[in-house]
Formats: sequence, C-alpha cells, structure tokens
Amino acid sequence: MLSAAAFAGFLASAGLIIAIGAQNAFVLRQGLARRHVGPVVAICAFSDIALILAGVAGIGALVQAWPTLLQVLRFGGAAFLGVYGFLAARRAWQGSGGLAACNAQQQTLRTAVLTCLAFTFLNPHVYLDTMVLLGSLSTRYDGDLRWAFAIGACLASVVWFASLGFGARLLQPVFRNPRAWRVLDGGIALFMWALCLMLLLQPLG
Repeated sequence: MLSAAAFAGFLASAGLIIAIGAQNAFVLRQGLARRHVGPVVAICAFSDIALILAGVAGIGALVQAWPTLLQVLRFGGAAFLGVYGFLAARRAWQGSGGLAACNAQQQTLRTAVLTCLAFTFLNPHVYLDTMVLLGSLSTRYDGDLRWAFAIGACLASVVWFASLGFGARLLQPVFRNPRAWRVLDGGIALFMWALCLMLLLQPLG
C-alpha cells in the first residue's frame, strides 16, 4: 500500500512538473550553458519539496484563504516574465546566447540563484499545483499513506530537475551552433510573454 501511494504521488507530481513552464525553460538553459547547474537544480527541487510537504500538512488551505497574496504574486510574476522575455529576445536578436558568449560573460552564482528563486516563488501556479492540488490529492490517503504519497511527489521533483539540468549537456552538440541558441532564446522570449499575458488575462482560481 505504501509503494502504491508513493507511486501515485510520483505520477501526480510528475504530471504537474514536466509540463512546460518558465522554471523548466530556465533550468534547461542553465544546463545547456553549464552555469551553476547544481545550485539551480537544488533550489528547484528543495523548493518543490518544501511546498509539497507544506501542502500535505494542510497549509495549502491558507493559500486559498489569501486571494490577495495570489493576486500580488500574479502581477509580480507577470512583470518578471515580461522582463525576462525581453532579455531573451535581446539575446536572440543580438546572437549573444551561444556557448562562446556564455563563457565570455560569466553569470554570477548570486544572479543565477536570485533568478531561479524568482522563477520559483513569483509563479502563483506553483502554490496552486504543489500546496493546493497535491495537498488535496494527498487527503485521499490516511496516516503513513499520505506521507508515502508526499515522498513519491517529492521524488518526482528531484528526478525531473536533475534530469533536466544535468541531462541538458547531451544537447550541447546541437547548441554549438550560435543559430540554435538564437532559436532557443527566441522561443523562450515568446513563451515568457505568453505566460505573462496568461497571468494578466486569466484570474487565478
């Protein structure tokens, strides 16, 4: 029973995490550039773990009770995504996103950490997915089974972000071509702006 609950948690969490998102796009780009991949993966995974455990413990109900906070995060996240999209578009236009440029203009660990934290905690959907949705799903189980569900959900996060961040190097032969970086950054820019508009136009529920 414990393994079944853990597997259910793994599948539920994976279904939410693997969906294309701004955080995933950032982790992928860090992995391709081999910039501070370990800290970025750790921040994403441990943040998810903390939020999932909080949701299973019942704190997700507080998120639903604070609609004002979600609205602040909604517009703050939209502003952040809009700016990051502009930066990605500028890299695509200037062709400054390739591996050579990455090595010439080293990103500091502090910048990587702060950007990763922003992608994680300025996204209001992360609270709805981890604390509210996974927290609600965990209530189908009692006692130890609920925490087995939580462990499975946390494991999915660790596996996904580690695979995305450290596995991105397998794509490096493709991204030795500067045009591939321009396409990637152009796609990231459009994706960030689409998410920005979605946050602005669609109320959180």
